[in-house]
Amino acid sequence: MNHETDAVKVYFFPFLGGGHQIPMIDTARVFAKHGVTSTILTTPSNAAQFQNSITRDQKSNLPIIIYTLTTPENTQLPEIGMSAGPMTDTSVLLEPVKQLLLQHRPDCIVVDMFHRWAGDIIGELKVPMIVFNGNGCFPRCVLENMRKYVVFENLSSDSESFIVPGLPDRVEMTRSQVPSFRRNKSEFTDRMTQIEEKSLGIVINSFYDLEPVYADYIRNELGKKRWLVGPVSLYNSSVEDKKERGKQPTIDEQSCLNWLNSKKSNSVLYISFGSVACLPMKQLKEIAYGLEASDQPFIWVVGKIFNSSKSDDQTCSENWVLDEFEKRMKEMDKGLILRGWAPQLLILEHDAVGGFMTHCGWNSTLEGVCAGVPLITWPLSAEQFINEKLVTDVLRIGVQVGSREWGSWEEERKELVGREKVEFAVKKLMVESEEVEEMRRRVKSIAEKAKRAVEEGGSSYGDIDALIQELKNLQNGKDV
Repeated sequence: MNHETDAVKVYFFPFLGGGHQIPMIDTARVFAKHGVTSTILTTPSNAAQFQNSITRDQKSNLPIIIYTLTTPENTQLPEIGMSAGPMTDTSVLLEPVKQLLLQHRPDCIVVDMFHRWAGDIIGELKVPMIVFNGNGCFPRCVLENMRKYVVFENLSSDSESFIVPGLPDRVEMTRSQVPSFRRNKSEFTDRMTQIEEKSLGIVINSFYDLEPVYADYIRNELGKKRWLVGPVSLYNSSVEDKKERGKQPTIDEQSCLNWLNSKKSNSVLYISFGSVACLPMKQLKEIAYGLEASDQPFIWVVGKIFNSSKSDDQTCSENWVLDEFEKRMKEMDKGLILRGWAPQLLILEHDAVGGFMTHCGWNSTLEGVCAGVPLITWPLSAEQFINEKLVTDVLRIGVQVGSREWGSWEEERKELVGREKVEFAVKKLMVESEEVEEMRRRVKSIAEKAKRAVEEGGSSYGDIDALIQELKNLQNGKDV
């Protein structure tokens, strides 16, 4: 922990799940590029997932290190992979974090909002804290106004639509699209609100030109201090960083890229539902049949499969259907099915990729936008139905597949999106038309603005420098 005495020292304490860990690591790295001494707090097993990128930064003389949190021998550290959900309890890390802060006080600690216990101990030690919330300005504003103004008990059914009041755009939703813990008062949301109230403000992985009225709304209407520092994925400039972002890919990325090289520009649909989603086999079959009927080239990253209590014979039969589909697509040179972790950034930026079917997680949404690729939206959980509204209704850079029901990560999904809807959405986006050309034009314009935002003189570059200056003022005892 030997840092230069005059540098601003910031600890970054990411959540242990991929959707929040990956952008927080990127954020720590970019702050180091701006001269901040960045220290990432994590467990030994999670450190291994991003050690290579940090080592490369250190070889480039950037001031960044990993600090692994250890506990007494009789306490088990959480062995949590990239699929950790928001309800995962990380409080076993409370004591090692407390001891570190007592022994080596930073100028600030950036904490993921899912570490719901952290606000109390950090506040007790009077360490300046900033919250990383993992989503954008638009979903933040929608959720806040939903909390203030929408009485869900007054709706006659889950399918009855309502307008979220007080927003710059018309945002219409149904109760079935709202997270279950947002429909009623819950300790989960209360704790996240409390940690934000104790902080200096929030760091947001977004950029001003993507959602300017909502960035202003957070500051002016919600009264929150915020710094837009993204899209942080763009700070991964080398092939190695893009390939290993999150963790080592479990497929041969070069063979995947070679396959893409054989395809026409904008002809391939990329399909991925993120690191947490767990779809049942019956849904995967509908996707497969819909893709085959669409007759469009594709790359499909098949994630975890929800395994309900079925017999081995049923499971084998269903797996056989997917295996046969994969075999047919390979023989026809129509599609690739990837299992495990894929190099998403490298795939999305390839010229052959012309569409992205996504669960609308904030990271994936931003990565698609930054690659200039229009989206097929298939929200599943978290704030993803709200992100869909931004994509299809506000930015108008995507088409909806027709998913309507929010579901918990831990439970089997009740809603089944049929093959006809899959086929229709794929053809609507991938078959060229005047409407699709307009979408491509809009999303490529946004992608250019994203790149400018992270360059010197850009809005996100400026927000990072502004935050660093505030921390220097705190360091020198000045009011901020």
